[in-house]
Amino acid sequence: MLTRHADAETCADPSSVMRLFADSDRTADGFTSYRSTFAEGAVGAPAHVHTKATELFFVISGSLRVLVGEEITVLDAGDFLAVPPHTPHAFAAAPGCEADVLFVFTPGMGRFDYLRLLGRVMRGEADPKEIAESAERFDNHYVDSPVWRAALDASA
Repeated sequence: MLTRHADAETCADPSSVMRLFADSDRTADGFTSYRSTFAEGAVGAPAHVHTKATELFFVISGSLRVLVGEEITVLDAGDFLAVPPHTPHAFAAAPGCEADVLFVFTPGMGRFDYLRLLGRVMRGEADPKEIAESAERFDNHYVDSPVWRAALDASA
């Protein structure tokens, strides 16, 4: 599987630009991978869990604030994190920072359509209900995290 940076599909929303590298339907081992570049202070994903996939994070540059369970930490350039299934997690560019992050899901679940849907919802081109309705299809289940909400409120 080879995807050249120049050939990767680009999706954008108000918080990030994503380059879509490999989706599970095109990979022999069924993984999904994409790269997100977050603007300074941009919020990435709200608290959520995956019931089947492990989500891997590799910070290429900048700093990413991450919730894992009930703990918030900052990942810096070169840091790697693996979040196993059923673990609440969320992420955002660290306050005052941009972040460039490589994401890998294993096993993958055709997540590119989910990323495209998120962009459409954030741009007002699709109904947010579509995200909730797609939870099982994309193995993305939103959860409440008072710890994450408090962290975001403190940096607003």
